[in-house]
Amino acid sequence: MSLLSKSVHEIHNGLKKGEFSARELTQASIDRIQAVDQEVQAFLHLDEEGAVQRAEEIDKQIAAGKQLSMLTAIPMGIKDNICTKDLFTTCGSQILANYKAIYNATVIEKLDKVGANLIGKTNMDEFAMGSSTENSSFFPTKNPWDLKRVPGGSSGGSAAAVAAGEVCFALGSDTGGSIRQPASFCGVVGLKPTYGRVSRFGLVAFASSLDQIGPLTNTVDDAAVILEAIQGYDDRDNTSATIAPTSYRDSLTGDIKGLRVGVPKEMMGSGIDETVREQIKGALTQLEKMGAVIDEVSLPHSQYAVATYYLIAPAEASSNLARFDGVRYGVRREGIDLIDLYHETRSQGFGDEVKRRVMLGTYALSSGYYDAYYRKAQQARTLISQDFEAIFADYDVVIGPTAPTTAFALGEQIDDPLTMYINDVCTIPVNLAGLPAISLPCGMANGLPVGLQIIGKAFDEATILRVAHAYEQESASIGKPVIGGVSA
Repeated sequence: MSLLSKSVHEIHNGLKKGEFSARELTQASIDRIQAVDQEVQAFLHLDEEGAVQRAEEIDKQIAAGKQLSMLTAIPMGIKDNICTKDLFTTCGSQILANYKAIYNATVIEKLDKVGANLIGKTNMDEFAMGSSTENSSFFPTKNPWDLKRVPGGSSGGSAAAVAAGEVCFALGSDTGGSIRQPASFCGVVGLKPTYGRVSRFGLVAFASSLDQIGPLTNTVDDAAVILEAIQGYDDRDNTSATIAPTSYRDSLTGDIKGLRVGVPKEMMGSGIDETVREQIKGALTQLEKMGAVIDEVSLPHSQYAVATYYLIAPAEASSNLARFDGVRYGVRREGIDLIDLYHETRSQGFGDEVKRRVMLGTYALSSGYYDAYYRKAQQARTLISQDFEAIFADYDVVIGPTAPTTAFALGEQIDDPLTMYINDVCTIPVNLAGLPAISLPCGMANGLPVGLQIIGKAFDEATILRVAHAYEQESASIGKPVIGGVSA
């Protein structure tokens, strides 16, 4: 196992014992990226010089006896829609190809404070709109398990970077499954916190009522460590929740005896690949052996979740993306007048999927159609939330597959938007309800990872982490992918 594929706790202990320096740890990340990223293409931009300088400063602090936090010197990747001061923040789009942020997102400030070391910005579907990272306007990212397959999206670069052993953890954003689905496809852990648990300040908005930042990691314990670091109220984000920070690692007891698990029949029926379903059933059997009580439940309105999402999210996107006009920042395409400048900038700067969603959203909000589409979608969203509330009156967690299939081939679905949208059928209801959920590996199907999704009550990340950690400790590891003849 390479250094970067070890848990954060293991690396922290090695650093504390002097088994390696922060400089050596950083160089291991840079070397791994240089060795494999030409094939994987997880990163859009690297900050090698800055990362080395930060590592050398950390080594000086260690030599001076400074106390190490759990994340001191840990190499990380950051999805390229999270602002990092003086570094490119392109959102995977040509319209922001030359944009460098003038401030750090709150999550970056928090990770800087505990000493995590930014290696670079990871690839993504343009403006987080996609489920395969093929919608990046720069290049598609490849799945480290099979370079002919997608890593999932829209946080595919972050998931692939962790799976390939290029960094110890990465941040992504999840609007309809964009952390959990790539985590499933790439065989890593992906955590979407409760809406409001983590500040969105500095996250370039796609759909403001759905977006949430979260970690992609090698282990559940690592996810708990990262969430502890980035959680908390932020007065710069008016959707930030005034909930006291939690020590999540304290909840990783391994004990789930008596835990009540609801398994929605809608997530285990038609549309779910049989090989995926069998792995989920195996995981449920394992949880039952560990003392959990498993029952079938129903989310009757989840059948409307994808349609609901593809009205609400595009509507919010059409508003949020109006700021990209070629005037204030980003790339400008000249026109004969102001309207023509807007037209040229947006037609050349936005990709097809972004244009598709902006047009869908603008239509849904337009005069005469608002009540028929957007208002109706908001009513359906309430019903979906109420379905979860009814289940959580009797159950501690809801469990099912993260994605209906394993990773599909590059190019297989890119020209079929409706099929692509169905990839998020198991994850979208969670975003609509604002709940926390985690995806972790639960086996392999046809040589590719399968993700188990554990959904919890609002602001009860502690329970889903406890269940995920307990399962992880009792299940067989899927190992790591081999790239260029070398295992991650």
